[in-house]
Amino acid sequence: MAKALWERLNPDNWPLPIDQLPVGTAVVGGAVRDGLLNRLPAQPDLDLVVPNDAIKISQNFAKNLGATFVALDVERDMARLVFKGWTIDFARQIGCDLEEDLWRRDFRLNSIALMLGSSPKIVDPTGGIEDLKRKCLVAVRERNLIEDPLRSLRGLRLMAELDFSFDPQTRTFINTHSNLLQRVSPERIQSELQRIVCLKDADKVVELLRDIGLLQFWCNKDVASEKINLYLNNQTILNSQELLLALPLARLTYLLSDSGLVKLRFSRKQCQRCQSLRKWQKHIENNGFKGMNEVDRFQMHSELEDFLPALICQLPAEDQEVWINRWRDLSDPLFHPSSPVDGNTLREILDLPEGPKLGALIHHLSHERAFGRLSNLDQTIQEARYWWKHNSTLL
Repeated sequence: MAKALWERLNPDNWPLPIDQLPVGTAVVGGAVRDGLLNRLPAQPDLDLVVPNDAIKISQNFAKNLGATFVALDVERDMARLVFKGWTIDFARQIGCDLEEDLWRRDFRLNSIALMLGSSPKIVDPTGGIEDLKRKCLVAVRERNLIEDPLRSLRGLRLMAELDFSFDPQTRTFINTHSNLLQRVSPERIQSELQRIVCLKDADKVVELLRDIGLLQFWCNKDVASEKINLYLNNQTILNSQELLLALPLARLTYLLSDSGLVKLRFSRKQCQRCQSLRKWQKHIENNGFKGMNEVDRFQMHSELEDFLPALICQLPAEDQEVWINRWRDLSDPLFHPSSPVDGNTLREILDLPEGPKLGALIHHLSHERAFGRLSNLDQTIQEARYWWKHNSTLL
């Protein structure tokens, strides 16, 4: 097994010479786990445990290779190298030996190490290899989840990535200590959530997040009016790129409140998109969309244009097909609103000044075009002249 893992990890392909690593260096964590599962990418992220001086060793490699060096945690002696598309983390061994270090980790399947050297050796003190065979996530120890509560959230991410399940005791640990996640920095929580919501098969984990209450301090409590309906299991209307655009936003809006998104330091763009998506979800749920007036329909498509699949994936299947086909048509004037003439042309032809009045006119022309009332330049200029005469003094 050690030989097969060594071949899959293929250290000869790593961007740093392994013969310059100190005696006692081991590969741990995700690369070992994924290597044993035979699901390694071409350039896996590497976690290396060294007996001592992790930062110093990293700095020396960075200097000799011309790699980027990042000190991750000076107190715990942890650093990162980024080089030629590779990410390699170095950490000082915790405890008196490698086995003690592995006993301090989150889940047993992440507590497997491969000792580097002329005779590679697998070290598995907690029973992680057996968990891989059973497709089961088992916490190393309850106190390890308490010491770093983010590990519980990471467990749900691994559950979705690997299609594994929790053993009952571990699920109890996570349920019991779900309130501790608030101790973790917002940036770390956000990073794990970003990875979860982007996974194609994360719907069960998204529901489990709500059931366990891990996000109780940031969650969307208005579930009754925003019940997520992803009609994705038995249809393929949205392609993979559209799903990649739709699912993260739909899931974030479902899981987190607007204030929760802000508290967890999501980007301003993501917060605004989720806020707009939530607004139109509620509007459609309360009023239906087939009877929407022109103003609301135009406003909805203007606000959601770039990420409309996030709303489409929550519609009934018969509506999804109509909406996604119109959204795919970039010339559709309602699903991709735009003015039939630009501001400079309007100013030249009608001798108009710059300013908010011109912007309001362009918005009006875009609206008229969206509903088929403008089909050529003559109609557009005539409508613009009429609108300006009757509306410009009111603005």
